[in-house]
Amino acid sequence: MAESLALLAFGYGLLSAASLPLGAMLAAYWQPGNRTIAGLMAFGAGALLAALTIDLVAHALERDHFYPLAAGCLLGGGLFIGLNQILNNKGAFLRKVGTTVDYLRKRKRREVADLFERLSRSPVFREVPPSQVQALVPHVYKRHYDNDEQIVEQGTRGEELFVIDKGQVRVYNAERLDQTVAELGPGDVVGEIALLTGQPRAASIVACGNVQVWVVPAAAFAELARAMPDFRERLRALAQERIEELRGQELIDDERADEWFENVHDLLDDTDLTPTQADVKEAAAEHHGAPMAIWLGILLDGIPESFVIGSSVIGSTVSLSLIGGLFLANFPEAFSSSIGMREQGWSQRRVFLMWASLTLVTGVGAWLGSIFFVGADPVTFSFVEGVAAGAMLTMIAETMLPEAFHRGGAITGISTLLGFLAACFLSTLH
Repeated sequence: MAESLALLAFGYGLLSAASLPLGAMLAAYWQPGNRTIAGLMAFGAGALLAALTIDLVAHALERDHFYPLAAGCLLGGGLFIGLNQILNNKGAFLRKVGTTVDYLRKRKRREVADLFERLSRSPVFREVPPSQVQALVPHVYKRHYDNDEQIVEQGTRGEELFVIDKGQVRVYNAERLDQTVAELGPGDVVGEIALLTGQPRAASIVACGNVQVWVVPAAAFAELARAMPDFRERLRALAQERIEELRGQELIDDERADEWFENVHDLLDDTDLTPTQADVKEAAAEHHGAPMAIWLGILLDGIPESFVIGSSVIGSTVSLSLIGGLFLANFPEAFSSSIGMREQGWSQRRVFLMWASLTLVTGVGAWLGSIFFVGADPVTFSFVEGVAAGAMLTMIAETMLPEAFHRGGAITGISTLLGFLAACFLSTLH
């Protein structure tokens, strides 16, 4: 009896996840628009919401086991959030467009906040009202320099201003036997003299070791000056002070700088922090272990469903709404993610094998669940259903629906409703 239940659970697990490789195959031949992808993702999310409501939450409530269910939900949701964050830090955020944008936006927000904390110590930028600094955000970007690489060449036109993020630079006068003018490090602003006065670069700057800088283009900075009547003249005066004092070692009012930074931080708008394609490529290059993290991240999405399938076959037949809801949810999940993976350079064979392996793992997980929960009491079942429901609901809220809304906007709502109704309809078929 136990062996037949285990085989049945294995078969149901494979069936629920069979749509994963099917979605990957379709993605190789069809590249729909974002609204279509969003509609499919939201439809799958709605179907999964109905499945977990009808076949997990409702069953536990019918047994009058709210507290075991609630405890399981909190545990499942907490486990998903924690493990998902760990995997995202290893590169698993690249598995979906929505999670990629969300992760990189948060990272960019932290980086920009750090940049403005540094700028708040500069007498040049403290003259810029915080409300105006927000306009710089979309135009500021990072650049890397290797040891002895020239950052600024003396006598050239000033097109950029630099804020040193990491490393050290040497400022020197090339006309005076490479006389060192200054050695600057993180937080220092360089290149503003030529940028603000329109004069050629007064000195050369070279990287001492590996250096990372924030780049503020001249056009973006000039826009600030045009928006503020007296700002440019004040900047010219500050630049002159910098020339006279060489290193610009003015007395910094820390209290005023802190107030400036807080005002800027409060005004940061997430819409200005949307990552570019270059940001995505840079993130993918940074996470060499991303393929494994992506695989584990998608597995994390599917573990709860496989265990609950296994536990559900014990003593009863798995409902059609549960299997159908999972099938409908897995298809757009694989379809959307596969498109993103192909855009990042993954081969079709690699994508397909990844989804096929996850299908097999889902079947094995259901098989193990049917064995592990043999003889378990109803309270334990309710707790397990709660764990699965909590993890699945958290996954829908954190990954599927944000992905759908990011791609399609308003179509998300009606598509989610249609998916929910489709899974509910399956529950009426007996």
